[in-house]
Amino acid sequence: MSMLERLRMRFPIVQAPMAGVSTPDLAAAVSEAGALGSIGVGATDAAGAGAMIREVRARTGRSFNVNVFVHAPPQRDAEKEAAWLSALAPLFEAFGAEPPAAMREIYRSFAEDEEMMRTLVELRPAVVSFHFGLPDEARVRALRDAGCFLIGTATNLREATAAREAGMDAVVAQGFEAGGHRGMFDPDATDDCLGTFALTRILVQQSGLPVIAAGGIMDGSGIRAALDLGAAAAQLGTAFLACPESSADAAYRRALFSPAARHTIMTSAISGRPARCLRNAFTDWECRTELAPPDYPVAYDAGKALNAAARSAGEYGFGAQWAGQGAPLARALPAAELVATLAEEIK
Repeated sequence: MSMLERLRMRFPIVQAPMAGVSTPDLAAAVSEAGALGSIGVGATDAAGAGAMIREVRARTGRSFNVNVFVHAPPQRDAEKEAAWLSALAPLFEAFGAEPPAAMREIYRSFAEDEEMMRTLVELRPAVVSFHFGLPDEARVRALRDAGCFLIGTATNLREATAAREAGMDAVVAQGFEAGGHRGMFDPDATDDCLGTFALTRILVQQSGLPVIAAGGIMDGSGIRAALDLGAAAAQLGTAFLACPESSADAAYRRALFSPAARHTIMTSAISGRPARCLRNAFTDWECRTELAPPDYPVAYDAGKALNAAARSAGEYGFGAQWAGQGAPLARALPAAELVATLAEEIK
């Protein structure tokens, strides 16, 4: 039985989880249309994740994906964190605000979140996917016993091999073009910056897993190209940002359809890990500082506070406006209509 058959997908299209933007409404609409909808629960707790899963189930009886973050817990460094807050202080001051006195670890890694694990085993979503790393053997075994189809994320062959050895059923080949956070297991390691199509072909030939191509794919032609390279499906995130079912705010949507879409940039300043974002005031500031941010997600606490201060002053260029290099091809369509359009374009 193929991956698509196991997941009851009519079309080889996976909607990327996009934590903070992908809503239960969006995931359900995508799944109902015959693709695989996704929700990202890495930035919430077990109670929040449970509520989101139940909300999707109330809207569709079809399979959907639940994505969690398996990042290494942050190494706290008080001196580094104080220096980062000091560097941000002039930005806060420009918006009539003060930086927080200290930063917090705003959410936990799935690697150490027992409550999240119990929630997933109890609710048994059809698909569980992992970003930033892989869970331990006990978690993999428990999720497989619960009947979950498991998907890892890889930015190179070494990570894909680890995914196969850990018991994943498929792997997302995340090319450098992709919007949002790089799925690198070790953010301090050298990034080969492999593009989507090169990485997809390498993993198709050498990973031993079904491959889901991701990064810069926005239309049926891109999906068809990925399938021609041997991918079982393509994962699209930026393509779904402008759907009315996503929670992207008005400023985010305006930026997506502005010249900023032609200038995405990889940044660590917002969250503490490399992520592709629409170029904005925060990414421009990062280019002028030599400081490295604190570990993810501690740095994100300061980034979110700065964004809130800026927004209160009417400035919307400090948010996490994640987007891939295909952003100029974005279309503002309802999710079901977009899936149908993509499916027609694949032919």
